[in-house]
Amino acid sequence: MASTSRSGGGRGGVSRTLSWRERFLIACGPGPLAGVTTADWLGLLRENQFAIDSPYLFRAASISWCAVTNSLFRWCDDRRFGRAVRDAVVHPPLFVLGHWRSGTTHLHYLLARDARFAFPNFYQCCYPHTFLSTERHFSALPAFLLPERRPYDEVRTDLKVPQEDEFALAVSCFLSPYVSGVFPRRAAHYDRFLTFRDASDREIARWKAALWAFVRKLTVKHGKPLILKSPAHTGRIKLLLEMFPDAKFVHIHRDPYAVFSSSVHTYLTGLPWGRLQDTSHFDWAGRIVRQYKELYDAFFEQRALIPPGHFHEVCYEELERDPVGEVRKLYAALGLPAFDGAEPALRRYVASLGGYRKNEFPPLPPDQRRRIATEWQRCFQEWGYPTN
Repeated sequence: MASTSRSGGGRGGVSRTLSWRERFLIACGPGPLAGVTTADWLGLLRENQFAIDSPYLFRAASISWCAVTNSLFRWCDDRRFGRAVRDAVVHPPLFVLGHWRSGTTHLHYLLARDARFAFPNFYQCCYPHTFLSTERHFSALPAFLLPERRPYDEVRTDLKVPQEDEFALAVSCFLSPYVSGVFPRRAAHYDRFLTFRDASDREIARWKAALWAFVRKLTVKHGKPLILKSPAHTGRIKLLLEMFPDAKFVHIHRDPYAVFSSSVHTYLTGLPWGRLQDTSHFDWAGRIVRQYKELYDAFFEQRALIPPGHFHEVCYEELERDPVGEVRKLYAALGLPAFDGAEPALRRYVASLGGYRKNEFPPLPPDQRRRIATEWQRCFQEWGYPTN
């Protein structure tokens, strides 16, 4: 009997049949830890007391197999490219900020049409230790197994599309809230790395070293200024400016109620792809409410640190109505290269989106709306979204 999954509708959404690739990856794919190396994987297991629930032993075995091969390729990567990576001069990046499901992916895809910039792609974020050596010749199997669409929003995906650098950090140093999706029983530990407010100086130094290594490798690969997108960076502006004082930032916001509904749907559909522990009793909705507030408390506190002319804000609803016009405004506000150089490719990409349909969700229960309106009050006020 074919497996089905909610897709495109959240609660009350339309079920669709999972492909064999999706069933295989949910059952035993390595998930977000596909690019881990053996020493790091063993350290992560020790840190979590080898607490893997029995339904996920196949996934653990898959990760272990990947880790052995990654360790060999990492040695090759370091030996061949180590000096070039250490000597790489990184151009000031452009960071795309915004809570998950606020339109960060849409904005990232639009900006990535400009060939004068580069971005980390899906493969590079999955295999941050080895992509310089392996991407060209060894990406066929991951590409073959990868589903054509993201499970939670039907956005097209392949190994070449822009991806969040947070996945690379989750693999290379584990100092990321994304690791909570793998080991949810220690979510409180990994969630500290959303903003790093409660992190130690040693942890911050490790995280910075991992990000530096990744962007230097991307610079060796592409030789262009980078467009980096990670929702978690929304609460890390101070740390990012310490590393990249000339960086530029664009923040995108969306109706908070829509963000909440879409985030819940993303957790429900995305967690089966990477977890090693049962999540049935975890309060993911409560985590979304808490993390959104934590993220934006840090964002509002640190936003003023960005130099004038280096920050721009985009409204998702306006970007949806006029993507070319809004990106043109962004280029002007941040002093990016002439927009005329990006416009033809951008218009072709926008035209290709004609058949895409967003997820639709039923109205939230009144008590949930009240909680969101109270907890996220500043965001409603800041961007003028109604709470009623």
